Amino acid sequence: MKLAFFNDFRLGVVVGENIVDVSAAVASIPHTGPGDLLSNLIAAWGDYKGKIEAASAGAGVPVSSVRIRPPVPKPGNIVCMAVNYMENGTLPKKPQINAFHKAATAVIGNGDTMVLPDEPATIFEGEAEMALVISKRADNVKAADAMNYIFGYMNFIDGSARGLASAGFFAMKSRATFAPIGPYLVTADEITDPQNLPIKLTVNGEVKQDFNTNDMAHQIARCIEWASSVHVLEPGDILATGTNHRGLSSFMDGDVVTLETQGLGKLTFNIKDDLKRTWSRETRQDRKEKGLEGPTNQLTGKYAKA
Repeated sequence: MKLAFFNDFRLGVVVGENIVDVSAAVASIPHTGPGDLLSNLIAAWGDYKGKIEAASAGAGVPVSSVRIRPPVPKPGNIVCMAVNYMENGTLPKKPQINAFHKAATAVIGNGDTMVLPDEPATIFEGEAEMALVISKRADNVKAADAMNYIFGYMNFIDGSARGLASAGFFAMKSRATFAPIGPYLVTADEITDPQNLPIKLTVNGEVKQDFNTNDMAHQIARCIEWASSVHVLEPGDILATGTNHRGLSSFMDGDVVTLETQGLGKLTFNIKDDLKRTWSRETRQDRKEKGLEGPTNQLTGKYAKA
């Protein structure tokens, strides 16, 4: 099942090219907004799945005729795995497992705009990732049981403002609009093998990132095991599984970015930078092949170095 919020955060199910409003089927769920509506629905999924399936058989409207909203509007936690890919086998050894938090207020949805702040970042990037959404309270979960704690999957972008003087991932990762997700949340039963899914990111139609989830250094079950050993994960929490960094490149004003993970639909969003700063379009892999380290330098605009 493909769940999506649309227009004024009506809950819908995507069926083919249409979306069917199933809000009436979940009206009895206690909630103050779409965020806790979703988390409470996930926690009580066994009681509501049948009702939603029945409601989704009704008449729908074209997805193209509505505004799609973030499918997880206000997660309690966003846990992002760090350096979790073997970079197409180029890393000499498996990196130590690690993660960081991203602010829930960074979430935006399909068709929305990532805004680059007036900060002296060396570059702005967005990492293509597959994220999972937790189905039930997870506390010190064992890897052997971990896949039973997944409600569903979705596309996820980890936006970054790299090179800020204030060291640490908080300033880099938790800016407003730096977590595009969606376009919908696909329940786990629809994804046969989440550990073998192609992921592709394009910027203005040009492919930048193209990799597969089978290249993860620490597989999904291990990520859940480790994260839940650090703190409890609750229904509706997001765990983003990391990226292959080789294709990372600059995001700039006017860009249209599309992320597609097989089976999870296409997430498309825009980039806005009032300062109109520019960078080269080369990827990290392009620079590595030239014998260069780190991201490209800023070319023009505020904070560009002479």
